[in-house]
Amino acid sequence: MKKIKVGAVSYLNTKPLLYGIESSGELMQQIKLVKDYPSKIARQLLDGDIDVGLVPVAILPQLKESYIISDYCIGAEGDVASVCLFSDVELDKIEKVLLDYQSKTSVALCKVLLKHFWNKCVVLEDAKEDFTQQISGTTAGVLIGDRALKQRKRSKYIYDLAGEWVAHTKLPFVFAAWISNKQLPNDFLQLFNQKNGEGVDNIDAVLHNVDCDFYDMRKYFTQNISYKLSEEKLKGMNLFLELLQQL
Repeated sequence: MKKIKVGAVSYLNTKPLLYGIESSGELMQQIKLVKDYPSKIARQLLDGDIDVGLVPVAILPQLKESYIISDYCIGAEGDVASVCLFSDVELDKIEKVLLDYQSKTSVALCKVLLKHFWNKCVVLEDAKEDFTQQISGTTAGVLIGDRALKQRKRSKYIYDLAGEWVAHTKLPFVFAAWISNKQLPNDFLQLFNQKNGEGVDNIDAVLHNVDCDFYDMRKYFTQNISYKLSEEKLKGMNLFLELLQQL
């Protein structure tokens, strides 16, 4: 049987979603799992190199065919901690923003916030690798994932992008969802969805296999990240995509 190619983000925030998948012999026999940073997984789905991916929702308008295949996502109902604008100065003094090359949705979210809610015009620059040292003076930077959690100890001002979105819209935010670029078998979808939920419902087991000394992972998995793809999250996602198209 031809294996279904599945792309997943390699950050800590996916550990609860991947826990049940990777521990299921039945499911792992059906899939070929690859891991990378969000924008790379997004490109693989757009190019057809994978069949389904935990991808930034900002790419949805670019897909010719798309299906959200799981009840789980990488979302937030308040501060997410790992997607932030970091700066040495207050927001009104920022002149340039470096945009994380590993991101799609988070970079787009920063642009939406700048235009629609912060009403601020700045120079936007696509960042290269190891750009965190350039975050100084009036140059700020959008940083995501595990590197953002580490940056929290270094920057004076931290603007949590999910928290800002929720404050302005009163809706939660979805960073990434399990999206396929083709229809997949129902029995696979049911098993995949079930295994997504196992880690989310058993955080203690997930934490047993997570080694992190730079952030409280229990808080991260239970308070910062919100994994269930609710109707409110879908409303937030649709509003975000609508505002994104206006940029």
